[in-house]
Amino acid sequence: MSYVGVKFKTKMIGKDLPSDPRLDRLKYWCNLFHEKGLAPPYEGGSYGNLSFRLKNNEDDFIITASQSGLNESNTNDRFVVVPRVDLGAGIVYAIGLRKPSSEAMVHYAIYNMRPDVQAVFHGHCDKISRDAEKLGIPVTSKEEPYGTIALVDKVLESLDNLYFLEMRNHGFLALGKSLDDAGNLALEFLKKC
Repeated sequence: MSYVGVKFKTKMIGKDLPSDPRLDRLKYWCNLFHEKGLAPPYEGGSYGNLSFRLKNNEDDFIITASQSGLNESNTNDRFVVVPRVDLGAGIVYAIGLRKPSSEAMVHYAIYNMRPDVQAVFHGHCDKISRDAEKLGIPVTSKEEPYGTIALVDKVLESLDNLYFLEMRNHGFLALGKSLDDAGNLALEFLKKC
Protein backbone atom coordinates (compact mmCIF):
# COMPACT_ATOMS: atom_id res chain seq x y z
CA MET A 1 0.00 0.00 0.00
CA SER A 2 1.54 3.30 -1.00
CA TYR A 3 0.28 6.73 -0.14
CA VAL A 4 -0.09 9.00 -3.15
CA GLY A 5 -1.87 11.95 -1.56
CA VAL A 6 -5.13 13.82 -1.67
CA LYS A 7 -7.12 13.22 -4.87
CA PHE A 8 -9.65 16.03 -4.57
CA LYS A 9 -9.37 19.81 -4.60
CA THR A 10 -9.00 21.49 -1.24
CA LYS A 11 -10.04 25.09 -0.73
CA MET A 12 -8.55 26.44 2.48
CA ILE A 13 -10.99 29.09 3.68
CA GLY A 14 -9.31 29.92 6.99
CA LYS A 15 -6.27 29.20 9.14
CA ASP A 16 -7.86 29.03 12.58
CA LEU A 17 -6.93 25.96 14.56
CA PRO A 18 -9.83 23.69 15.50
CA SER A 19 -11.14 24.21 19.00
CA ASP A 20 -13.58 21.82 20.62
CA PRO A 21 -13.55 20.06 24.00
CA ARG A 22 -13.88 16.68 22.21
CA LEU A 23 -10.47 17.14 20.56
CA ASP A 24 -8.80 15.68 23.65
CA ARG A 25 -10.85 12.51 23.26
CA LEU A 26 -10.05 12.37 19.53
CA LYS A 27 -6.34 12.68 20.36
CA TYR A 28 -6.74 9.79 22.81
CA TRP A 29 -8.25 7.61 20.07
CA CYS A 30 -5.59 8.65 17.54
CA ASN A 31 -2.88 7.47 19.95
CA LEU A 32 -4.74 4.26 20.78
CA PHE A 33 -5.28 3.43 17.09
CA HIS A 34 -1.54 3.86 16.60
CA GLU A 35 -0.67 1.72 19.65
CA LYS A 36 -3.05 -1.09 18.65
CA GLY A 37 -1.85 -1.14 15.03
CA LEU A 38 -5.21 0.02 13.67
CA ALA A 39 -3.57 2.86 11.72
CA PRO A 40 -0.09 1.63 10.73
CA PRO A 41 2.52 4.33 10.20
CA TYR A 42 4.22 5.17 6.92
CA GLU A 43 6.92 7.75 6.38
CA GLY A 44 5.17 11.06 6.99
CA GLY A 45 1.85 9.80 8.31
CA SER A 46 -0.50 6.97 9.24
CA TYR A 47 -2.86 4.77 7.25
CA GLY A 48 -6.03 5.96 8.91
CA ASN A 49 -8.06 9.03 9.77
CA LEU A 50 -10.51 9.90 12.50
CA SER A 51 -13.23 12.53 12.71
CA PHE A 52 -16.22 13.74 14.68
CA ARG A 53 -19.26 15.77 13.72
CA LEU A 54 -19.24 19.31 15.10
CA LYS A 55 -22.98 19.91 15.47
CA ASN A 56 -25.99 17.59 15.52
CA ASN A 57 -27.86 17.42 12.22
CA GLU A 58 -25.13 19.31 10.37
CA ASP A 59 -22.39 17.89 8.18
CA ASP A 60 -19.38 19.91 9.37
CA PHE A 61 -16.68 17.94 11.17
CA ILE A 62 -13.15 17.90 12.53
CA ILE A 63 -10.79 15.36 10.92
CA THR A 64 -7.13 14.43 11.18
CA ALA A 65 -4.96 16.32 8.71
CA SER A 66 -3.48 14.73 5.61
CA GLN A 67 -0.16 12.98 6.10
CA SER A 68 -0.36 13.12 9.88
CA GLY A 69 0.93 10.34 12.04
CA LEU A 70 -1.85 9.46 14.45
CA ASN A 71 0.76 9.04 17.17
CA GLU A 72 1.76 12.67 16.52
CA SER A 73 -1.82 13.96 16.81
CA ASN A 74 -1.37 15.67 20.15
CA THR A 75 -1.59 19.28 19.00
CA ASN A 76 -4.56 21.02 17.41
CA ASP A 77 -2.59 21.87 14.25
CA ARG A 78 -2.86 18.16 13.31
CA PHE A 79 -6.62 18.55 12.83
CA VAL A 80 -8.76 20.40 10.30
CA VAL A 81 -12.34 21.66 10.30
CA VAL A 82 -14.31 20.68 7.19
CA PRO A 83 -17.39 22.94 7.09
CA ARG A 84 -18.62 21.70 3.72
CA VAL A 85 -17.89 19.49 0.74
CA ASP A 86 -19.02 19.72 -2.87
CA LEU A 87 -19.04 16.06 -3.91
CA GLY A 88 -20.13 16.88 -7.46
CA ALA A 89 -17.15 19.15 -8.03
CA GLY A 90 -14.77 17.12 -5.85
CA ILE A 91 -13.98 20.10 -3.59
CA VAL A 92 -13.39 19.94 0.16
CA TYR A 93 -13.52 23.28 2.00
CA ALA A 94 -11.28 23.35 5.07
CA ILE A 95 -10.14 25.54 7.94
CA GLY A 96 -6.77 24.94 9.57
CA LEU A 97 -3.06 24.92 8.87
CA ARG A 98 -2.98 21.68 6.87
CA LYS A 99 -5.09 19.93 4.27
CA PRO A 100 -7.71 17.45 5.48
CA SER A 101 -7.22 13.71 5.28
CA SER A 102 -7.50 12.03 1.89
CA GLU A 103 -10.75 10.38 3.06
CA ALA A 104 -12.52 13.64 3.98
CA MET A 105 -15.13 13.06 1.25
CA VAL A 106 -16.03 9.62 2.68
CA HIS A 107 -16.42 11.10 6.17
CA TYR A 108 -18.59 13.92 4.80
CA ALA A 109 -20.79 11.53 2.81
CA ILE A 110 -21.38 9.36 5.89
CA TYR A 111 -22.31 12.35 8.06
CA ASN A 112 -24.60 13.59 5.29
CA MET A 113 -26.34 10.21 4.93
CA ARG A 114 -26.45 9.20 8.60
CA PRO A 115 -27.59 11.85 11.10
CA ASP A 116 -27.17 9.24 13.88
CA VAL A 117 -23.40 9.06 13.30
CA GLN A 118 -21.28 11.43 15.37
CA ALA A 119 -17.83 9.88 14.75
CA VAL A 120 -16.15 8.11 11.83
CA PHE A 121 -12.89 6.21 12.36
CA HIS A 122 -11.04 4.74 9.38
CA GLY A 123 -8.21 2.32 10.00
CA HIS A 124 -6.24 -0.47 8.40
CA CYS A 125 -5.80 -3.81 10.13
CA ASP A 126 -4.66 -6.94 8.30
CA LYS A 127 -6.30 -9.15 10.95
CA ILE A 128 -9.71 -7.51 10.59
CA SER A 129 -9.46 -7.55 6.78
CA ARG A 130 -8.45 -11.21 6.78
CA ASP A 131 -11.25 -12.26 9.16
CA ALA A 132 -13.99 -9.93 7.87
CA GLU A 133 -16.12 -12.70 6.37
CA LYS A 134 -15.74 -14.94 9.43
CA LEU A 135 -16.71 -12.02 11.69
CA GLY A 136 -19.74 -11.16 9.56
CA ILE A 137 -18.34 -7.78 8.56
CA PRO A 138 -19.85 -6.50 5.30
CA VAL A 139 -17.30 -5.65 2.59
CA THR A 140 -17.79 -3.20 -0.27
CA SER A 141 -18.52 -4.96 -3.54
CA LYS A 142 -15.51 -3.60 -5.41
CA GLU A 143 -12.13 -2.07 -4.67
CA GLU A 144 -11.95 1.63 -5.51
CA PRO A 145 -9.05 4.08 -5.12
CA TYR A 146 -9.03 5.97 -1.81
CA GLY A 147 -10.01 9.62 -1.83
CA THR A 148 -12.29 9.26 -4.86
CA ILE A 149 -16.00 9.69 -5.54
CA ALA A 150 -16.03 6.05 -6.70
CA LEU A 151 -15.04 4.94 -3.19
CA VAL A 152 -17.63 7.27 -1.65
CA ASP A 153 -20.28 5.65 -3.86
CA LYS A 154 -19.23 2.09 -2.87
CA VAL A 155 -19.27 2.99 0.82
CA LEU A 156 -22.73 4.58 0.62
CA GLU A 157 -24.02 1.65 -1.43
CA SER A 158 -22.89 -0.80 1.27
CA LEU A 159 -23.38 1.18 4.48
CA ASP A 160 -27.14 1.29 5.03
CA ASN A 161 -27.62 1.29 8.83
CA LEU A 162 -24.33 -0.47 9.61
CA TYR A 163 -21.77 0.81 12.07
CA PHE A 164 -18.82 -1.23 10.81
CA LEU A 165 -17.76 -1.82 7.21
CA GLU A 166 -14.67 -3.14 5.47
CA MET A 167 -13.72 -1.28 2.29
CA ARG A 168 -12.36 -3.89 -0.11
CA ASN A 169 -8.54 -3.76 0.10
CA HIS A 170 -8.70 -0.43 1.91
CA GLY A 171 -9.33 -0.95 5.60
CA PHE A 172 -12.37 -0.47 7.79
CA LEU A 173 -14.81 2.21 8.83
CA ALA A 174 -16.08 2.23 12.42
CA LEU A 175 -18.99 4.58 13.05
CA GLY A 176 -20.45 5.66 16.35
CA LYS A 177 -22.92 7.84 18.15
CA SER A 178 -19.85 9.08 20.03
CA LEU A 179 -16.07 8.97 19.67
CA ASP A 180 -15.92 6.17 22.23
CA ASP A 181 -18.59 4.15 20.42
CA ALA A 182 -16.62 4.26 17.16
CA GLY A 183 -13.29 3.48 18.80
CA ASN A 184 -14.60 0.69 21.01
CA LEU A 185 -16.32 -0.95 18.05
CA ALA A 186 -12.99 -1.16 16.21
CA LEU A 187 -11.34 -2.60 19.33
CA GLU A 188 -14.12 -5.20 19.68
CA PHE A 189 -13.52 -6.49 16.16
CA LEU A 190 -9.76 -6.51 16.73
CA LYS A 191 -10.22 -8.66 19.86
CA LYS A 192 -12.33 -11.17 17.90
CA CYS A 193 -9.53 -11.80 15.38
